[in-house]
Amino acid sequence: MAKAFPNSKFYGYDYHPGSIEAARKAAREEGVGDRVSFEIATAKTFPARGFDLVCFFDCLHDMGDPAGAARHVGETLSSDGTWMIVEPFAQDRLEDNLNPVGAVFYAASTVICVPASLSQEVGLALGAQAGEARLKKVVMEGGFRRFRRAAETPFNMVLEARL
Repeated sequence: MAKAFPNSKFYGYDYHPGSIEAARKAAREEGVGDRVSFEIATAKTFPARGFDLVCFFDCLHDMGDPAGAARHVGETLSSDGTWMIVEPFAQDRLEDNLNPVGAVFYAASTVICVPASLSQEVGLALGAQAGEARLKKVVMEGGFRRFRRAAETPFNMVLEARL
């Protein structure tokens, strides 16, 4: 994105120091270090800067307190900002997810996503097959008023939330 939009600034946050170091190295190697910044922070502690766009990639379902993260995102957005949430594709009903992709996602969710969430405060444990309706409920609990599925693939949903 920093290459495609050279007049924009990009800020990346992660709670894992190794991921931050890898991102900084990649930015330097790609020649975009002048417009990107990576810092250690959680989804509930990254600085509020009046962002036009906040993106969460395949992580909301892993968080212990996704509604708290949603509230924080709302505090960091500009008045007309957008929150883009990319999550694993899932239908809202269990029986509609009983297919090869759903089987892989349920398996990964059982051993990675749910335990990760349960180890954190609140421990909501959405898991990788939360479904759009459940994700919408969490986002709306966080103070957002508009929510829609913007795009999908067999593996991911791209959701848009606005205040």
